[in-house]
Amino acid sequence: MNQFSLLVGAASGLAPAPQHLNPLKLFLDADIVVQLVMTGLLLASIWVWTIIISFTLRMAGVKRRCAAFEEEFWKTDNFDQFVKDRGRRDIPSARIAAAAMAEWRSSMRSAKAGSTALDRDGARQRLASAMESQVSQEADDLADRLNFLATVGSVAPFVGLFGTVWGIMNSFFQIGQQQNSSLAVVAPGISEALFATAIGLFAAIPAVIAYNRFSHGVNALEARFQRFADKFHASLSRELERS
Repeated sequence: MNQFSLLVGAASGLAPAPQHLNPLKLFLDADIVVQLVMTGLLLASIWVWTIIISFTLRMAGVKRRCAAFEEEFWKTDNFDQFVKDRGRRDIPSARIAAAAMAEWRSSMRSAKAGSTALDRDGARQRLASAMESQVSQEADDLADRLNFLATVGSVAPFVGLFGTVWGIMNSFFQIGQQQNSSLAVVAPGISEALFATAIGLFAAIPAVIAYNRFSHGVNALEARFQRFADKFHASLSRELERS
């Protein structure tokens, strides 16, 4: 029976019906507007995965470097010299310590240059402000590229839906042109249109998952930076009491 059907199809100039979906064929047969939508979504998806991979490696590196720096930092007897030697490395904890020590040196110079005693409470507040500002800056730098993930996660489904609506509109236009509303006329155009929505979801779902996961990771690192800053502030406060 199957061979007979193929022979009849060949005799009538018709190719056998495809047995499965072909994404490349759906893309090539789609309207130019739908193709542009699909291309944009595919590029966005590629960039999303690039961010996911690079950010995962970056977060792992930051955690490793901060852990190594802090372990050595708390073993030293001279914070000022340690920060001078290693404070310029690409380590958030090192930059937080460097900001604190810069304010510490400035406060000490002001006290030595002036005729009044060191304002310990004022120095503590300035140290806390300097470190909190640096902690916020480090968290903002880490989260900078996450905005793209949030944008893709919220916008990509609607962009895909736009391609779907345009493709369905084009299918209805073809029905009017051919004066034929059979499924054979409508189905290909609708399949191509729905493929745009599928690509939109393909770009959006990983972006949303990664954004939520990475946002949690950035918040956890910010909390770690703040704990380091609080501990260092306590150490400097004790030094101020002895001054």
